[in-house]
Amino acid sequence: MSIELRIENLSKTYKNGVKALDNVSLTIPAGMYGLLGPNGAGKSTLMRTLATLQEPDSGTATLGDIDVLAQKDEVRKRLGYLPQEFGVYPRISVQDMLSHIALLKGITKAKERKDLVAWMLKRCNLYDDRKRALSGFSGGMRQRFGIAQALIGNPQLLIVDEPTAGLDPGERNRFYNLLSEIGEEIIVILSTHIVEDVMDLCTNMAIINKGQVLYQGHPQDAIAQLNGRIWQISIAKTELAEYEQRYQVVSNKLVGGRPFLHVYSASPLSNGFAPSAPDLEDVFFTKIRSWN
Repeated sequence: MSIELRIENLSKTYKNGVKALDNVSLTIPAGMYGLLGPNGAGKSTLMRTLATLQEPDSGTATLGDIDVLAQKDEVRKRLGYLPQEFGVYPRISVQDMLSHIALLKGITKAKERKDLVAWMLKRCNLYDDRKRALSGFSGGMRQRFGIAQALIGNPQLLIVDEPTAGLDPGERNRFYNLLSEIGEEIIVILSTHIVEDVMDLCTNMAIINKGQVLYQGHPQDAIAQLNGRIWQISIAKTELAEYEQRYQVVSNKLVGGRPFLHVYSASPLSNGFAPSAPDLEDVFFTKIRSWN
């Protein structure tokens, strides 16, 4: 039976009064799980809590039969974590750094550690650069190193926080492929504000904003809920303020120098509007703005 992460009624309020988590409950199965929300939504607070780096005010979290909040050492044995920003020793080679991390994770036999590091370097496409110092790595290579260090010790739960920031399209695709491969076997939580990351990778997702869960389920189910409710129109720039006042504008993009609007409406719109097939970006903005 595959492992499951259950989060129930997690809350966290910081000393400055910001309610980062407001009664968050999620059930996360094995596979790729997208946690989608704008910056400041509470995603990183939730990720840090699950990674045993901070305490909530209340609530519970269990990984299989392990109490995440009470059995931190047990969780850490099963956890891989790639935070948004992670420090490295710049002058150490990637091979030596991974060997050091493997030692910290309890892999004490030198031969076993050497074989594991070599396999992980190959899996993350870093073997040819294994003797290079980390300071010379590109953004994509640093992220691949981040995944490699997170995977040492065969984690059952892998948490990646805003992983594709700063990656070029080629690096981003390679990173996606690696994550997809990993996500076939374990729980991978992808925390991001980039809608395409979730659409391309995740079979299950949640949308979070202001510390609250606004949706959880399959991306395609969320999109289907908007069928017949998204309308599009191209307007003059001078009309934008009027349209934003009259309609529930989901998104506004300049196309050929003219605002191209997606508008939410449960009833049909005329006056130049055309129906638009909804996508996950439409879902994201309608949930965030509480229109749906």
